[in-house]
Amino acid sequence: MLKKQWPAFVLAFILPLLAVYWWWGGFNAVSVSETEAGPYRYAYLEYEGPINNARKTQRKALDEFNAAKVTAGDTFSVILTDPRAANGSVRAQLGYMLAEDAPLPDGLKEGRIERRPVYAVEVNAAVLLAPSRAYQALSDNLQTRGQDIVMPTMERYRPSGKIGRVGTFTLEMNR
Repeated sequence: MLKKQWPAFVLAFILPLLAVYWWWGGFNAVSVSETEAGPYRYAYLEYEGPINNARKTQRKALDEFNAAKVTAGDTFSVILTDPRAANGSVRAQLGYMLAEDAPLPDGLKEGRIERRPVYAVEVNAAVLLAPSRAYQALSDNLQTRGQDIVMPTMERYRPSGKIGRVGTFTLEMNR
């Protein structure tokens, strides 16, 4: 009986999961490189708490941009503490890129990161999937050098601008 049911199980459960993972960019290549990146100007809100609740603060920052009628750039996060060391909790600066000539929206702080040498990781994937893929690739790359991820890290997500298409996630860690 069990042998006859496995094709139905695969069709009903496994294939749809694989299709969603593929659509979200789960099989897309992840690149890790040594480069220079920056400078960046961003507007942000301070956040401290579980990493899985950070998106709410990110949305509050976007609300401040919209209220001020200032164009928000790419999603921008500076992760200050390692969630592995604090059971998934982090301190972070969560916000959006801010054009050099744009005013700072009320209620937000201004951050700047100068040009510096970094390990840069890039992946085209959905915003919910991309960070785990990028951090894993960075960790794997650093382990071959006898190193580990060191905070702070900088994350930037650029949407594709097309419905149904994944954006580009970039992770940077100072070298």
